[in-house]
Amino acid sequence: MPNIIVLPHATLCPEGAMFAAEPGQSICEALLHNHVDIEHACEMSCACTTCHVIIREGFDSLEPSDDLEDDLLDKAWGLEAQSRLSCQALVGDVDLVVDIPKYTLNHASEGH
Repeated sequence: MPNIIVLPHATLCPEGAMFAAEPGQSICEALLHNHVDIEHACEMSCACTTCHVIIREGFDSLEPSDDLEDDLLDKAWGLEAQSRLSCQALVGDVDLVVDIPKYTLNHASEGH
């Protein structure tokens, strides 16, 4: 089973985290199941950018993003070449290093 390594994030995961993830599970689901409360204002329906992450290692193991995800990512804060919406990126068989950006475009946290 691949591991997800989450880099430290000041509010969501101050010390960072590492946990095993099920192949085929979205990165967002894996984060939430392991108590990293990433925002997901659209309930993982690929309609916002609040679950935006940057894949620092393992990016090439993910299936390519589709046009809808790419269009939404264009609006994400801190967009990088390895950016993905964590609700759309499915874990494969390679370890991933995930960086959660400091900000989202959401003006208020949904408090999931």
